[in-house]
Amino acid sequence: MVIACVPNPADTSGDLRDLRSLSLDETVALAKELGAPKFRGEQIWRWVHGQMVDSIDEMTNLPKELRARLAEVATVDTLAVAEIQTSRDGTRKLRLVTRDGKSIESVIIPDGDKTTQCISSQVGCAIDCQFCATAKLGLSRNLTPGEIVDQVYRARKLLGELEPGRRITNLVYMGMGEPLHNYDNVLASLRILTHDLGAGMSQRRITVSTAGMVPRLEKLGREDIRPNLAISLNASNDATRDQVMPINRKWNIEKLLGAIRDYPLEARRRVTFEYVLLAGVNDSLADAARLAKLLRGIRCKVNIIPWNPHPEAPYQRPSPEAIDAFQNECKRLGMPTYLRTPRGDDIDAACGQLANRSNAEQLIPLGTRPSPGGR
Repeated sequence: MVIACVPNPADTSGDLRDLRSLSLDETVALAKELGAPKFRGEQIWRWVHGQMVDSIDEMTNLPKELRARLAEVATVDTLAVAEIQTSRDGTRKLRLVTRDGKSIESVIIPDGDKTTQCISSQVGCAIDCQFCATAKLGLSRNLTPGEIVDQVYRARKLLGELEPGRRITNLVYMGMGEPLHNYDNVLASLRILTHDLGAGMSQRRITVSTAGMVPRLEKLGREDIRPNLAISLNASNDATRDQVMPINRKWNIEKLLGAIRDYPLEARRRVTFEYVLLAGVNDSLADAARLAKLLRGIRCKVNIIPWNPHPEAPYQRPSPEAIDAFQNECKRLGMPTYLRTPRGDDIDAACGQLANRSNAEQLIPLGTRPSPGGR
């Protein structure tokens, strides 16, 4: 099922500050600039990130004069919901449009009482993993903290309308883009989404996935915020990983796993290694044996992801027999291994399928977006 939502005409917001992107301290500082006390800044923050309002006018406990002054310097930026596609398995893919007309995608995956949202961190991607449709788009730009968190707010509001009672319980930074390539904005979004006065999400229910930007992975380990960590590995040796993930030529498997071994993993947490199975490339029993040897001593689990086809890569999904044999060999060798069932693959919402160019005709025209929220 496809629901098309026609966005409002483009606006020009000039240099207005986006309240969605500001930290609590920055919001309080902005309120003080406008001559308001600290608690007014906290009220603004609660409206933007707790109540998820889309306009300054909705902040009804602020004095009218303060709202007017705030609207002169700031806005509540929102993403336009351009299209909603619903899979036969209940997965929903949202096509969202930024203020400058860039299209991104986010996926809502229901699973019993749990609902996971896969969010994007960039418009496109520069990492160039050969099996991924997003990589074929190249990188247009980074998303701002506000554009990252507003994906969650759009999904929350949508579920409130379509499935009252269902809520987003888990977040995975596994959509379009390499999260650690947009390090500062991703970190800012994590601080916003986990703040008690805002969305209040648990760090333990948020996962950041990376293809292996080792210096920034090491930097993340030194932060005071610690989401779950997923590593897109996808090969058991450097020769294969060089082929399917060019980033390996800069930070090879040894350097990547060295950073993982040094990562300050909290008690009862495990690193997830994602392994996209490509027929005849990385799916042999020898690959399984090498993988088990590589990961020995790391507190981890492996998610096996049979490749989700799209027309812009030369690979094939392994046969069910080959998939079973690979998983069974991993388990036999003592490695916790799970098979990730494709979700939303009929609407190109599964892992590696986001922003598939074969759907380009469904994108809304560039330059369209919602009306400005703060004016």
